[in-house]
Amino acid sequence: MSYHLEFEQWVPFPLACVFAFFSNPENLPRIMPASSGTRLIVLNRMPAPTPPPGTPADKAAGVGSTIVTSFGVFPFLPLRAKWIARITEFEWNHHFADVQDKGPFKSWHHRHEFAAERRDGIEGALVRDVIDYEVGFDFLGFIANAMFIRRQMESTFAERQQVLVKLLS
Repeated sequence: MSYHLEFEQWVPFPLACVFAFFSNPENLPRIMPASSGTRLIVLNRMPAPTPPPGTPADKAAGVGSTIVTSFGVFPFLPLRAKWIARITEFEWNHHFADVQDKGPFKSWHHRHEFAAERRDGIEGALVRDVIDYEVGFDFLGFIANAMFIRRQMESTFAERQQVLVKLLS
């Protein structure tokens, strides 16, 4: 069974800076909950296309980049899992997407979308995450998603929303 989640957050920072932050996989552990203990293990960064003038671009991971992370499966237990993701789409200051090559899901597609947006006279950026995933394991996967996985992802993005402005400052 496939599942779909979307999360949005507006931040009061220029679009190019926000996109540069997210397109640098070295920032991934910083936006994950501390309780997950997410670590960047291996980064095989492929070059991104030539950026628009004035765009900070030295750390962006282009199409074909692979990112290997590890994370704690359960808080307070020393069990860790590995996740291998690959960048499959990349358009400067608009979006990039990753898929899971190996990890906890049967399938995973995460599209990170960005748009310039002015609110209350302040230039900022809208960050939108669109996630399509499959847990696998038939009915057991359905139960696991309903009881744990979906809530964990919602919690992860809620926590990111609380710290993102500080991280971008």
